[in-house]
Amino acid sequence: MTSDLSAPNPYGTPSTSGLGGPMRFQGAMNGFVGLLLRVPGLGSIVGRRLLVLHVVGRKSGKRYDIPVAYTRHEDALLIGTALHPWVKNIRKDAPVRVSMGGRPRTAAAEVCTDVETVMRLYEIIARDNRQNAGFNGIGFDASGDPNRADIYQTWQQGGAVIRLTLE
Repeated sequence: MTSDLSAPNPYGTPSTSGLGGPMRFQGAMNGFVGLLLRVPGLGSIVGRRLLVLHVVGRKSGKRYDIPVAYTRHEDALLIGTALHPWVKNIRKDAPVRVSMGGRPRTAAAEVCTDVETVMRLYEIIARDNRQNAGFNGIGFDASGDPNRADIYQTWQQGGAVIRLTLE
């Protein structure tokens, strides 16, 4: 759950303006990246940090294919994202399909929105993938650590972490 944006950030002043706004051509870009991920040989190169999440609409029943960056951590795949409308289609009791350069696999999914979990997992994601951190409005301090004020701001603005466990 997001907090009041006017509430003070307990970690200080963020170094960024937060989550990037939706890209104007995000749908076309998702289709292009999804196509690249399906090309034999190229998919494994492009997909080292990307997977395609196959999400079924709660109301429409329509399948959405969303390319997202992921981080491997312990026994899970972590996806840092804003609470886009498609995220509402991920329910703990409904498995999702995931493509990672091979046959789609089934995964149990959990959307984490509480501040403690989001802070902890976004820090892991940011350390693993600086480009993804930047896309999610997370900068780094002088010692190279993810800026906690930025992570908190990302949570305040609707940042969440999806935890996938492959079956």
